[in-house]
Amino acid sequence: MAATTEAPEPWYLALLGFAEHFRTSSPPKIRLCVHCLQAVFQFKPPPRVEARTHLQLGSVLYRHTKNSELAQTHLEKAWFISQQISQFEDVKFEAASILSEFYCQQNLVDSAKPVLRKAIQISQQTPYWHCRLLFQLAQLHALERDLVSACDLLGVGAEYARVMGSEYTRALFLLSKGMLLLMERKLSEVHPLLTLCGTIVENWQGNPIQKESLRVFFLVLQVTHYLDAGQVKSVKPCLKQLQQCIQTISTLHDDEILPTNPAALFHWLPKEHMCVLVYLVTVMHSMQAGYLEKAQKYTDKALMQLEKLKMLDSSPILSTFQVILLEHIIMCRLVTGHKATALQEISQVCQLCQQSPRLFTNHAAQLHTLLGLYCISVNCMDNAEAQFTAALQMTTHQELWTFIVTNLASVYIREGNRHQEVKISHHERFSHCLRAAAFYIRGLLSFFQGRYNEAKRFLRETLKMSNAEDLNRLTACSLVLLGHIFFVLGNHRESNNMVVPAMQLASKIPDMSVQLWSSALLKDLNKACGNTMDAHEAAQMHQNFSQQLLQDHIAACSLPEHNLISWTDGLPPVQFQPQNGPTTSLASLL
Repeated sequence: MAATTEAPEPWYLALLGFAEHFRTSSPPKIRLCVHCLQAVFQFKPPPRVEARTHLQLGSVLYRHTKNSELAQTHLEKAWFISQQISQFEDVKFEAASILSEFYCQQNLVDSAKPVLRKAIQISQQTPYWHCRLLFQLAQLHALERDLVSACDLLGVGAEYARVMGSEYTRALFLLSKGMLLLMERKLSEVHPLLTLCGTIVENWQGNPIQKESLRVFFLVLQVTHYLDAGQVKSVKPCLKQLQQCIQTISTLHDDEILPTNPAALFHWLPKEHMCVLVYLVTVMHSMQAGYLEKAQKYTDKALMQLEKLKMLDSSPILSTFQVILLEHIIMCRLVTGHKATALQEISQVCQLCQQSPRLFTNHAAQLHTLLGLYCISVNCMDNAEAQFTAALQMTTHQELWTFIVTNLASVYIREGNRHQEVKISHHERFSHCLRAAAFYIRGLLSFFQGRYNEAKRFLRETLKMSNAEDLNRLTACSLVLLGHIFFVLGNHRESNNMVVPAMQLASKIPDMSVQLWSSALLKDLNKACGNTMDAHEAAQMHQNFSQQLLQDHIAACSLPEHNLISWTDGLPPVQFQPQNGPTTSLASLL
């Protein structure tokens, strides 16, 4: 709210000074700030002062009060008046930008688009604002899932930046377009675009922080592309580069000279946000690869950093990072036998989603999927089916849909009398990980149906695929199931060759259910082979795992949050009734 050179009258400077003083007080005195700004109109100011004051009032009311009607009136007046004034770009385009942002917050997206289009049309001689408004309209289309329009605008921005001589901003536009193409799985378009971006990023010589931030953006896209394809082993060199890159950025100082080209005055993400993002993709990799203790370590670091950032920064992306981290760590907890903790973290995701309708819209399907996985872990199969069914109705994302269907198939298989309802797909477009999981589910189905040779064929396919990309959990699950099949067929030596490495791998992950299953098999195997001491040791291990799982099962089912398993519609419940105790059985696990 700095004073302007157009209206140096003492009354204006005094009112502006008071308004700024009240706005920046601790705590801010917004009512007094608004009074001072409104008083400007009593002096019948010239159009420039009038437009600027409307913009200042609209911004203050929008950001600091709930008086949306008055905020809208002032922002609309600022946009209308400023368009009639020449050489008034900053106020004109800031008014357009904030008014569009306001419309979007009020779910008036159709009002925001024409404002941005008009501003883009008349801002071509103002490089900074032209680029910023193109980014803003592209983001608006992306939020509406109109990714074609968003990509078109980013393409326009990339070409404009090239003409304006800013390779840095051209790279930002192209990388943003690459991100949207990855979301749409348009891989034939992604590959040449990422290759071009890689060349631009490596050849660009400029501000070290800007260069490294472009490299982080580029490498994050590459890493997520590999992880989305389920290629956990192939991604390792890229992930290592990304981790080195973020270390380099953290040693650089932020006080470098600002770019001289106004088209280059952009940041992708603040350094601290990039750091959290790198933790996040590391957690995603660790979870897919089955290094769950490593996933836990990086989640703890990321969540600690997020808590610090959220004290000073209300950026919505931080809540998105937090939800995605929690979604991953919840799945880890269910595998490692910490169901009670997982349930409390599911409740935490519910609370975050209640605070943001957009977060809930984007993560409702994942939330029901997590509850479905929790229900399987506590043997509530009817609730698991209801949760997965609800999740299927809420997503159009093909990978998530396939993940849900694969888990739903495991529910039908466990229920014994619903094998005909199992639907499994191996489409080549699915990720390597999901295709390997589909073979495992088909092997499990064949095992339950007594078709052992067919089961072995499917499980060997899973093993081949999971070994190729270091998918440790799938490897462990396939080995123990093969061991079980060989035991049933009386081939004890072959069974032992499968179960022992399954147990070793499950201990390394650690996967509590596979350890329980493997120890039970080892006990029976050693008993059948007359190895009394080994059988006793395996029985003791099985007893220990059973006790740990039972205690965790009772703790989880006793939590008030356990009632979430009955929620399948609308917003998540705010409060939970306490449980009297577990209502489910561990019989199927033990």
